[in-house]
Amino acid sequence: MDLVIFDCDGVLIDSEVLAIRVEAALLAEFGIAITEDEIADRYCGLSMAAMVADLEARHRRPLGAGFAARHGARFAAACAAGLQAIDGVAVALDAIAGRVCVASSSAPERLRHTLGLVGLYDRFAPHVFSATMVARGKPAPDLFLLAAERMGAAPAHCAVVEDSAPGIAAAVAAGMTPIGFAGGGHCRDGHSERLRAAGAAVVVSRMAELPATLARLSSRRLR
Repeated sequence: MDLVIFDCDGVLIDSEVLAIRVEAALLAEFGIAITEDEIADRYCGLSMAAMVADLEARHRRPLGAGFAARHGARFAAACAAGLQAIDGVAVALDAIAGRVCVASSSAPERLRHTLGLVGLYDRFAPHVFSATMVARGKPAPDLFLLAAERMGAAPAHCAVVEDSAPGIAAAVAAGMTPIGFAGGGHCRDGHSERLRAAGAAVVVSRMAELPATLARLSSRRLR
């Protein structure tokens, strides 16, 4: 593999569980009753714009700019109080011989802030790509193809580490090798199976497994 593309939320940082709690509480204030499990199943991996558009269409009520602003403020506070890097991610990054980058549905400002909180931003910058840079977010392949182009890597020689079904689908559509990650705090029973159903070539539940998994996949391609 010439390039390993990492999703951010739920892969590098254990932020999805924080975001889901914020979203469930805030949506209740907007009169939309939705469980944390439903948010995890339906919206993890999607951009804020895509989530809001789907919620407005399904519940037939506008959320407006106020929702995103209040969400951003509460999520930032939750991260400041308790955001952690995924266990073992720094050691895994040290063990990966090839190039790495980030490609996330989150906005650039959020990526800079959250990755910075756990000391990971400088390990990737300036190779941090956001769905705001492309016309279509995940599950479309646009973001991953942009990352590969900017990094000078052929899609067929790229691996993508993703915790969501839309992200895995985007990697498949991009012609890359999708690796599912099921070690985030938001992952429930059956998460690995959902990632495999979306097209993951393999699923790891601990970041410590990733370097050996990448080496194994690379050796298969060379045969």
